[in-house]
Amino acid sequence: MQKGLTHFAHSVGQNAYHLVWKPKYAWPIFKYPSIKRDCELILRAIADKWNIGIYELHVQADHIHLFIEIPPTMNISKALQLLKGGSSYQLFRKYPILTKYKNFRKRHFWSRGKFFRSVGNVTADVIEGYIKDSHHGWNFFFDQ
Repeated sequence: MQKGLTHFAHSVGQNAYHLVWKPKYAWPIFKYPSIKRDCELILRAIADKWNIGIYELHVQADHIHLFIEIPPTMNISKALQLLKGGSSYQLFRKYPILTKYKNFRKRHFWSRGKFFRSVGNVTADVIEGYIKDSHHGWNFFFDQ
């Protein structure tokens, strides 16, 4: 997957995000290599199923970092729901022993919190300057 503007039938744009979230109580569950590997595979499969492009994925001992691009018809809330909810469901199915640990007893694998930030290949200063000098015209975006 290439970073940058994506051309669709009637639009051009970029819908990229940096996401971070943790397991319940920031428990370092991913220190176990098999669970870490399976979480990576599960997240990649979910992303593939829902047409979410993954630029980077890092599963740390106690948190996940993702740099993704979502389809223009999907909002970030839906993307997080699919990734967190789907991975939680599949990890509990693959490792039913996890429900024995008090951290996951109520079958909540991930904490409620999350971090997200839209990411582009330009800075806020560049956008502000572009808008201030907005004599470029509408076709500027489509000619690239």
